[in-house]
Amino acid sequence: MVKVGAYNLLRVKKEADFGVYLEGVDQEILLPSRFVPKGTKVGDELEVFLYHDSENRLIATTQKPFGIAGDVVLLKAVSVTKQGAFLDWGLMKDLFVPASQQLTKMVPGQEYLVRIYIDDLTGRLAATEKIDQFLSNDDLTVQELELVDVIVYRRTDIGYVVIINNKHTGIIHHNEVFRTLETGDKLKGFIRRINGDKIDVVLGKPGFNKVEDTATTILRLLDEHDGYLPYNDKSSPEEIQEFFQMSKKTFKMTIGNLYKQRKIEFTQTGIKKIEE
Repeated sequence: MVKVGAYNLLRVKKEADFGVYLEGVDQEILLPSRFVPKGTKVGDELEVFLYHDSENRLIATTQKPFGIAGDVVLLKAVSVTKQGAFLDWGLMKDLFVPASQQLTKMVPGQEYLVRIYIDDLTGRLAATEKIDQFLSNDDLTVQELELVDVIVYRRTDIGYVVIINNKHTGIIHHNEVFRTLETGDKLKGFIRRINGDKIDVVLGKPGFNKVEDTATTILRLLDEHDGYLPYNDKSSPEEIQEFFQMSKKTFKMTIGNLYKQRKIEFTQTGIKKIEE
């Protein structure tokens, strides 16, 4: 069964002057010539994205849109009409946002956080700014310490509301943020705590995995600066954050781990890489 608004692996059924036809369940689906990979022949299987063209015909493409059905993405408006707005989502045909699905009147050139969905009446792909209706913490599919994909949704007094795996909402508290966050930013994080329907999220990875990732960063920066960096546990948190893009606590834990592994040594003014 083919899925509109998603990637499908379909077999080439026949060739035509203007492309190839792929096998659908009860119809043939056109993949236009400009999207047919070189050397494609009948019988080959191709991964394609399916959507409806301007004449409401189901069509395939090997282009990769910025998001598929069910995704929350930040997209730029390219044109606006009384009926709605059109967003650039990486395909030749722009994605439509009905006027009824806009929270504010969209303006060309501005970016908007939207959810891609399939309209029940037309079966066509569309987008909506009214994302909350698709998010719920009633039936959680995540657990504590699980790695998750997060999208920055909005800023509040206590932190940033984030969308977790396109399904749930959580909070990254201000004291856990050590970089500038903007609506629509896509990040990796993990579930720190679940309290009923409240989810606390932290960026990065839990435990020593986080140290290992930051250790790679510090060693790379040492290599880029001839094996020496003028930073240590006496450096200010602001200096650490600006240069390493990590908190001072993480920095101290990481350099301590590198010292124990005999990969760095401490000097009076900084850290120095030990050559193997």
